[in-house]
Amino acid sequence: MTTNPLLDFSGLPRFDAIGAAQVAGAVDTLIGRARAAVETVAGDAGPATWDAVALPLAESLDHLDRAWGAVRHLNAVVNTPELRDAYNAALPKVTAFYADLGQDLRLLGRYRALAASPAYAALDAAQRKAVDNELRDFRLGGAELPEDSKARFKALQEELAGLSAKFDDNVLDATNDWALFVDGESDLEGVPADVLAQARAAAEADGRPGFKLTLRMPCFLPVIQYADRRELRATLHRAYFTRASDLGARPEWDNTAVIARILALRREAAELLGYPNYAELSLVPKMAQDSGEVLAFLRDLARRAKPFAERDFAELAAFAGEELGLPELAPWDLAYASEKLKAKRYAFSEQEIRQYFPEDRVLSGLFRVVETIYGIVIRESRAATWHPSVRFFDVADAQGALLGQFYLDMYARENKQGGAWMDDAINRHRTGAQVQHPVAYLTCNLSSPVDGKPATFTHDEVITIFHEFGHGLHQLLTQVEVAGVTGIQGVEWDAVELPSQIMENFCWEWDVVAHMTAHVDTGAPLPRELFDRLLAAKNFQSGMQTVRQLELALFDMLLHAAWDPRGGSEWPSPQALVDAVRSEVAVVPRAAYDRSMHSFGHIFAGGYAAGYYSYKWAEVLSADAFSLFEEHGVLSSVAGSRFRDEVLARGGSRPAMESFIAFRGRAPQIEALLRHNGMVIPAA
Repeated sequence: MTTNPLLDFSGLPRFDAIGAAQVAGAVDTLIGRARAAVETVAGDAGPATWDAVALPLAESLDHLDRAWGAVRHLNAVVNTPELRDAYNAALPKVTAFYADLGQDLRLLGRYRALAASPAYAALDAAQRKAVDNELRDFRLGGAELPEDSKARFKALQEELAGLSAKFDDNVLDATNDWALFVDGESDLEGVPADVLAQARAAAEADGRPGFKLTLRMPCFLPVIQYADRRELRATLHRAYFTRASDLGARPEWDNTAVIARILALRREAAELLGYPNYAELSLVPKMAQDSGEVLAFLRDLARRAKPFAERDFAELAAFAGEELGLPELAPWDLAYASEKLKAKRYAFSEQEIRQYFPEDRVLSGLFRVVETIYGIVIRESRAATWHPSVRFFDVADAQGALLGQFYLDMYARENKQGGAWMDDAINRHRTGAQVQHPVAYLTCNLSSPVDGKPATFTHDEVITIFHEFGHGLHQLLTQVEVAGVTGIQGVEWDAVELPSQIMENFCWEWDVVAHMTAHVDTGAPLPRELFDRLLAAKNFQSGMQTVRQLELALFDMLLHAAWDPRGGSEWPSPQALVDAVRSEVAVVPRAAYDRSMHSFGHIFAGGYAAGYYSYKWAEVLSADAFSLFEEHGVLSSVAGSRFRDEVLARGGSRPAMESFIAFRGRAPQIEALLRHNGMVIPAA
């Protein structure tokens, strides 16, 4: 066994042995091997065949991807100072390698020769798609640029990678640094008991009396929703929405300059490649044709949704004035007043529902759904992990053959990036007679067990778990064995949310929910009448929620399509654009100090730049796709096998629209989305 665990590819990552000290050596070794493979392929004077060009590169890059993916994952979930330093030191090397790879004219020539040869016609559909994608990506990587422009483009990519990492680090540090210690429980009136227990345990861990409040979601959200003390809500709200900004606690964590630099470099990179702005560059590998199409889609949906949003807010404001003594709603009142209105209108609270969703029941209910509709079996297994709370599972077919595996990291903790996500640990591909099965990371930031009780989840958190598991199924149930188009690889970004969003729908079905509830204290199942009240509240404030998503999506697209970092734009700054978009679509008050842009990691540190619209774009697909399950029965194995065969199994081996039509039998229609959100109105 190799002494460096990051160089051991005989099985799963050896997370019990990987440390910061091994990162540099492993990265240098694997980049060296990959460069050697590139030289071999590029220098081959023989015929350009799949086995001569694509396969040797895929093998070498797979090892680099697996090792670097493990390091990247650890940096996100156990972000120690040592690991952060090792990651940031290796990041420029990895970025430079991939930049060089994307600009190698010799490799481009080999792929062009393969595409033009008789061998191309003999390839299967997945292999041809992989070749086509490579040709596109060489162009987008700057391979056809003049040499001086190539050097500049490479420098841009390296700096952008570092800036994205810095953005994430600033948000994480600002989140972890803030804490509010509260001495008396009377100051926390209204806050749920389990949140108080977590806060008391956090204070005890710091050797302090009372309660420790933080900005991590399992604490921040319930406090902002339930704390009766308005001043407390206002304090947390300001702290949360000024993280990593010019109004934050520490100037060194201010993302203002980071954002400005990212936007300037993205614009320059797009123009080097011949695109007028970064949005048009970003959309090349997506389903949407151009920024105009996306903006028209978003504004059409806003036109349909805004009347419902205005109605939602008018009802909330009237209730707050009449029932809560709040004649004017402040931003820190919105979640609190909404929860009170929901409780009065539907006679339940999220915290009441939460007691019926303990972790193991939720997981068994989730597994029951996917086992029924997709014909698979999920069983807990064992593997080395990065934290004692992480669980590991096998996914097998009905005959017991292993299909894939996944890690499940459920709980929020210090030094872990916020949010929820799925990432690939290992991708499926074939090497000779051997097939490498896929492995996924599923990560959430939910409340952990406390006082000897299991973790319990709100219904919204259950939806989050189902959502991320849908992404995981896209990775794990692929049947494609070609690098670059297997699993989630090569799937258009504005379609990648389809498998995740379709899973959310099952959380509203009684035959699903009835099998995944047991009261944490009594073991009693969720009463049907309580579920009916939950279901009645499904579209509570859906108008407000929709326009919030549209606000973020419009800001993202306009920022990358219409705002020019060099000046001359309609808006003098990104913050001015934020304000303008809010004026266009938002209906709720925003605080003057609101700097949520400074922690908008999706577009400044994730893969959603000029792509945040994909949540709503894919929601059209997912709502329409789920309507087939509704027609056949929501746990229909007929609909399930079609979705598995035509969408999940195909990965990125064909255009997403072709996969959707093959499943649904027609192009997507927006009516299902509007119906699912309770916003059925005739189009003007």
